[in-house]
Amino acid sequence: MRFTTEQRLDDGVLECEFTLGEIPGILWTPPSASASAPVPLILLGHPPLGLHRMYPRLVARAQRAATEGFAAATIELPGSGDRPRWAAAEQARADLRRALEAGEPVSDEIVDALILPLVDKAVPESQAALDALLSLPEIGGPVGYSGGVISVGIRLAVVEPRIVAAGFFAGSFVPRTMFEEARQVTIPLHVLLQWDDEGNDRQAALDLFDAFGSREKSLHANMGGHTGVPQFAGEDVAGFFARHLR
Repeated sequence: MRFTTEQRLDDGVLECEFTLGEIPGILWTPPSASASAPVPLILLGHPPLGLHRMYPRLVARAQRAATEGFAAATIELPGSGDRPRWAAAEQARADLRRALEAGEPVSDEIVDALILPLVDKAVPESQAALDALLSLPEIGGPVGYSGGVISVGIRLAVVEPRIVAAGFFAGSFVPRTMFEEARQVTIPLHVLLQWDDEGNDRQAALDLFDAFGSREKSLHANMGGHTGVPQFAGEDVAGFFARHLR
């Protein structure tokens, strides 16, 4: 991990951009973080729109985490942002756009091509990022995972024992094979669902929630579309992580 820039935000949060090999990322640490008092970490997921485009929402989530005394970090997804284009992903996205613009159902084949290779690439990179981040003296764990492509979060919740709690957003396509993996998830879950999400199959989201194997799981449904998440929903997520990362 190589840090490239550093700035102190108005609330005292330290924001550091880094690269992990060829992968860009950002780390935010609260003013209270130090080698003598390492803090828990929340790994922030995001859709494949690029870190620059997602930055305003990511930094807001990181600053909210910092008020609870947590560090937060994120990395660029494969094929997104400034990372090299990924021909298969570009084709899958084009197929998805064509189906949506034509008002056609999105086929399982399109969803699989769009999501499964992304999960296979993104999860090992997230684990490598955790290796590097948890080696820093000011970060000591435990780790939470928040938001992003829900299938990436499902896989991480299954294979990464350092993640002890996860907050998911039921707003992305989920391959049918991921339902089997969801049954293997056992960590506490906080799942947010926008009831009128125009790009999300509500019944599929409910079925996925039912499939999760966690003994502690809660579904928080709010009226409104994909971008209409109410502010208090973020506060509820913060409370969830406060309970499980302290």
